[in-house]
Amino acid sequence: MAYSLFDASIPVYLHMLKNLAAILEKAEAHAKAAGVDPESYLDSRLAPDMHPLTNQVQLASDAAKGGAARLAGVTPPSFPDTETSWADVKARVARTIAFVEGVKREQLDGREDATIEIPLPGRTLSFSGRDFLALFSLPNFMFHVTMAYGLLRARGVPLGKMDFLNGAQAVTF
Repeated sequence: MAYSLFDASIPVYLHMLKNLAAILEKAEAHAKAAGVDPESYLDSRLAPDMHPLTNQVQLASDAAKGGAARLAGVTPPSFPDTETSWADVKARVARTIAFVEGVKREQLDGREDATIEIPLPGRTLSFSGRDFLALFSLPNFMFHVTMAYGLLRARGVPLGKMDFLNGAQAVTF
């Protein structure tokens, strides 16, 4: 069987969402061991004009669920950005994982050349399914997961490259 749109998307979203969940767990454990409230991490920023950790997690969630849904030709579920606590942020990642796990291979089969449109203020981006995944969805998703990792690392959470790459499972390379 050829490498498919499903193979290039759903397992990647799930792997990195589970790693993000593991990174959040590690951050929570580190905060508690240091006598720090993990909620103090939620407003962390690397620069004054960037989104804080809470928004980085929301945007990673939006990119994964939106990417999976658009590739499958369905409407992405609406997750209002109402997270205000550490538990809320972790629950957002769990809800996203649950949605993405429900996307089936047959929903993506043959959609490599389907037109996917992203409406923006003043214009609409238009992609083939293949280009949407490779040039927009995955880079956007990885950006926000990376920012969440970086924000927590900057707060002293002892994260390493393997937490980002393989944090949710035993190293198998």
